[in-house]
Amino acid sequence: MATSNAGGNALPVTGYIGEEAPPPTTAAKPSRGGWTTAPFILATVAGLTLAAGGWLNNLIVFLIQQFNIKSIDAAQVSNVVSGATNFFPIIAAVLADSFLGCFTIIWISSLISLLGLILLVLTVTIHGLKPTNCTGATTTCDTPSATQYAVLFTALSLVSIGLGGSRFTLATMGANQFTKLGHQSTYFNWYFFALYFSSFISATGIVYVQDNVSWAWGFGICIAGNVAGLALFLAGKRYYYCQDKIQGSPFTSLLRVVVASFRKRKLNISSDQGAECYYNGDDGVKGGITAAAPPTNSFRVLNRAALKTEEDIEPARSSPWKLCTVQQVEDLKTLIKILPLWSTSIILATPIGIQISLTVLQALATDRHVAGSGFQIPAGSIFVFSLISTALCTSLANHTLWPLWRKLTAGRRRRDNIPLPTPLQQIGIGHVFNIASMAVSALVESKRRGGGPRHVMSVLWLIPQMVIVGIGEGFHFPGQVALYYQEFPESLKSFSTAMVALLIAVAFYLSTAVIDFVRRVTVWLPDDINQGRLDYVYWVMVVLGVFNFGYYLVCSCLYKYKNVGVVEEDESS
Repeated sequence: MATSNAGGNALPVTGYIGEEAPPPTTAAKPSRGGWTTAPFILATVAGLTLAAGGWLNNLIVFLIQQFNIKSIDAAQVSNVVSGATNFFPIIAAVLADSFLGCFTIIWISSLISLLGLILLVLTVTIHGLKPTNCTGATTTCDTPSATQYAVLFTALSLVSIGLGGSRFTLATMGANQFTKLGHQSTYFNWYFFALYFSSFISATGIVYVQDNVSWAWGFGICIAGNVAGLALFLAGKRYYYCQDKIQGSPFTSLLRVVVASFRKRKLNISSDQGAECYYNGDDGVKGGITAAAPPTNSFRVLNRAALKTEEDIEPARSSPWKLCTVQQVEDLKTLIKILPLWSTSIILATPIGIQISLTVLQALATDRHVAGSGFQIPAGSIFVFSLISTALCTSLANHTLWPLWRKLTAGRRRRDNIPLPTPLQQIGIGHVFNIASMAVSALVESKRRGGGPRHVMSVLWLIPQMVIVGIGEGFHFPGQVALYYQEFPESLKSFSTAMVALLIAVAFYLSTAVIDFVRRVTVWLPDDINQGRLDYVYWVMVVLGVFNFGYYLVCSCLYKYKNVGVVEEDESS
C-alpha cells in the first residue's frame, strides 16, 4: 500500500478527498490561489511526510527495542496504526466537506501530530515512561506498565490522527488552487515528487539516526519537520483560495435515499410510471439526468425514494429524508455497483499489510551489513526498495508503457470501442504482481530458514519481494483511483478517492485479524520467527491471492463502464 513507503501509507491518488471542488473555470478568476500557493503547500507536504515517515517506517523496531513488545505483537500494533492512518482521512473528508473546510482540518491535524511526536520524544527521554531496555545478559525483559502503555498509545493515536487528517486533505487543497485541469495535473506531479522524496529521506536518513544515534534525535528531526511544515502552511494563508460556502457531505445524501426508500416501502413501482412520476430537482436537470429520464431499473427498490406521492404537493418543500432526486438515487446505485470490485481490492491489499509487518521481522533476523563496509541497513528502511520501485513503475507506465500500448492497439480500440489500458486492466496486472511477490517471499523465507543457525542470510535477499510488490502497487493503486474517480458521479468525486484510503484501512485491520487467527490455530508465528514457519503464511497468501484474482476477473467481466466515452474523449484530446 504504497504504503508504509511514503511516510504514512501514501497513495498515488489523482483525485480529491475532502472539501470543495476546484474553483469554477469562469472568466472571473478568484483573486487568490494559483502557483503562488504551491511552494507553501508542497513544503508542508514535505515537512509533514518527513515527520510521519520518521516514526511510522520504524515503528515495529521501536516497539521491540524500546518497549520490549514481542515481535508479532509489535507487528500487530503497527498494522492497527497503519489502518488508523488510512481510516482517519475518511473522517477528515466528512469534516472538511460538512463543517470546517480543508485549511482548518490541515492545521488542526498538523498540530495534533506535533503533540503526538512530542509525547514520543518524552517516552524515550524521561525515565519511567518506558521499561528498562533488554540486555544480552537477561533472560526476561520487563513489560510496559499500564501507565507506560497509556502514554505510548496516546502518542500513537495523536500522530495517527494528525497524519490521517492532513495527508490527503493537502492534495485536495493544493488542487483547489487551480482552475485548469492541466495545472492541477502538474501540481499533482509536484505533490508526489515532494511526497516520495521526503518519504525516501525519512525511510533512510531518519531511520538510520534512530538505529545508530538515538531515538530521541530521530524523533527530534520528526518534530522539526512537523513544525516547519505547519509554520510554512500557516504562512501562506493569505494566498490560499478557499471556497466560502462549505458543501454538504455526500454521505448524508446517500443515507437520505436509504431512509426515503424505506419509508416508502409500501409503494408499488411499475414500468408504466413515467419520468413525471419522479422528482428530478427544482430545475428539472440534475447532474445530467433530466426530467424526461426516469430512474434506471437496476436496484428498483431504491426508486421509491424519488417517487412523488400525493403528500409531495410541492416537492421542493418536501422533507429531503422522504423525497430524493433521481440523481441522488442513481448516485447510490453507482456506489452499490462498484462495491464488489472494491471488495476485491481489500483482499488484494490484505496480504500486502501482512507482508509489510513480517518483512521487518525477517530483516531483523538477517545480516544487514553491507559487504565490505561496517554500514548496517536499518530494518525499517527495507521498505525504501518498494517505494523506489513504485515510483519508477508509475513514472515508466505513464510516460512510456501506456503511450506505447495505446499506439500499438489503436486499431483494436477503434474497432472494439474500448480504451486501452483500462483501469480494470491495470488493477488486474497489479493482482498478478502481488501474487508473485507473496510467492517470492515464501521462497526467500524457506531459504532463510534452511540456512541453519550458523548461516545468517543477507538482508539483500528481501529486496526482490519488496521490488515486486512495489511494481504491483504502481499498477493497481493508480488503476483503482482512476476507476473510482472516472466512474463516480460528480456529487461523489471527493468520496471516490476516499474509497482507496478506506479499503487500505480495512485491509490493515483484516491483516491484523488474519495474523491473530494464524497464531491461534497454528504454530507458524511464534515470537521467534526462526522457530516458526513464516513461509507457510506467505503460501497461504498466495492461495488467497489466486482465489481473489478469480473473483476479481468475474467482477470485472460483469462490470460495465459508465463513463467510457469520457475516457476516449480525454485520450484523443
